[in-house]
Amino acid sequence: MGRINEILTLAHTRAVEQQLPYAGAFTPADAFELTQLSADAKIIDVRTRAERDWVGRIPGAIEIEWLGYPDMQPNPHFLSELQHALTTDSMLLFICRSGARSSAAAKAASAAGFAACYNILEGFEGDKDADAHRNQINGWRFADLPWYQS
Repeated sequence: MGRINEILTLAHTRAVEQQLPYAGAFTPADAFELTQLSADAKIIDVRTRAERDWVGRIPGAIEIEWLGYPDMQPNPHFLSELQHALTTDSMLLFICRSGARSSAAAKAASAAGFAACYNILEGFEGDKDADAHRNQINGWRFADLPWYQS
C-alpha cells in the first residue's frame, strides 16, 4: 500500500498545483506501475479507433473514443459507454495521444460522478519535438511501457 499511496499523493499534488477538476495526473510510468499494484486501476484509452489501429494499443486498456474519426466530433455515448464498462468507484486513468483529450475525458467523468479520475500526462505518443515529431521526448511509448501494434 505504501507505493500506491506515494503514486496517488504525487498525482493529487499535481491536481492541486495545476488546479485540475479531477483527482490527479500521472506520468506514464507511474500510471503503469499503479495498474500493476492495484486491480482497481483501469486505463481508459480515449484515442480514436484509427489512432489505436495505426499507432498502437495498450494491453488491457478499455477503449472508448472521446472524439470520433474522421470528423473528430465528441462521442455522444462516451459517458454511457464508460458507465457500462466500469463502476463509479473504479480508479480511472485516462490516456490519449498527448494528454489533452484524456484531460477533458477525466473532467467529464468526474462531473458525471466517477470519484477517482486521473489523466496520464504526455499521453501515448508524447509531446512534439523541435521537428514536430512525437515519440521522441516523452509519452507511454517513449517510456518503453507495454504496447502492441495490431
